[in-house]
Amino acid sequence: MRTQCSQESFQFHPLHQRRVVGRFDGGVITSDAGGLLLREVEKRTGILRQFAVCFRDHRDPARIEHRVEELVAQRVYGLALGYEDLNEHDELRHDPLLAVLVEKADPQGEGRRRERDAGQALAGKSTLNRLELTGAAVDEDERYKKVALDTGAVDWMLVEVFLAAHRDPPPEIVLDLDCTDDPLHGEQEGRFFHGYYGHYCYLPLYIFCGDHLLGARLRPSNIDASAGCVEELERIVGQIRQAWSQVKITLRGDSGFCREELMAWCEQNQVDYVLGLAKNERLKAESVAELRQAEQQWRATGRPARVFREFTYQTRESWSRARRVVAKAEYLEKGVNPSRLAGS
Repeated sequence: MRTQCSQESFQFHPLHQRRVVGRFDGGVITSDAGGLLLREVEKRTGILRQFAVCFRDHRDPARIEHRVEELVAQRVYGLALGYEDLNEHDELRHDPLLAVLVEKADPQGEGRRRERDAGQALAGKSTLNRLELTGAAVDEDERYKKVALDTGAVDWMLVEVFLAAHRDPPPEIVLDLDCTDDPLHGEQEGRFFHGYYGHYCYLPLYIFCGDHLLGARLRPSNIDASAGCVEELERIVGQIRQAWSQVKITLRGDSGFCREELMAWCEQNQVDYVLGLAKNERLKAESVAELRQAEQQWRATGRPARVFREFTYQTRESWSRARRVVAKAEYLEKGVNPSRLAGS
């Protein structure tokens, strides 16, 4: 039987006049060659290019060596490859592979204007730091911080990328609300201790549809989990309905988002919702019979048992109206495991 031959090289998109080839015969070695796959994704989607358009460059064009699109790509690819600290870019700026990902025409840095920059095709930590710290407005007298981010444009771009990913409007979409901790290790502005996570952190808000990120908002951690979510949903749902006027939208979240303001907004804007509902004595009393039934089923079969019940419920003060609640009475080997969902 003849031995099957293995492929010796892989062709990727070229870099200007240079060929980009994956080979296995030695030479300059990198552990980050998987970044070439990310570059292929960018070639097809143009997400980084669209992100870069959200920046406003106030620098003197005659003195620019690193375009905004290159700076954005360098930072994003660095993060994707595990280089979170900006200090690491003082070494990474020598890396020809990262320069290929960034689309530098001179990935070896041989043609830099200043002799001291020779061999360093990419930007250093200070340049990237200024990119991240420039305010929304740039003062005419500002010497260094001259590339400003338009956060509104980023918000719009994230939803547009999601819309463009669909050839035809889907009949229904589900938006997921979530927040999580972003740990802090210094004296950052807005630093607070969060009792649930047990450390100092920020508490960013995220809105997803499947694998697509539609919104992200950095927030301090001394707030309610649902803070600001209505404003974000107004913007995102409005933009989606401009493109897909007939799409059915369902909102999903845990009990941290089961708030009157959010549910009332959904009801007023024809958005369905399914939200976790924190337990209390009144809710527990509504499911006593179902919990007993689930336990009896488990004892009879030895398998997990689930019994559901639907009823209407209204808090004594915080809710403006009664709402539909679905209770799940679950009994497992470890014991009872009840949960409740408030829905439209």
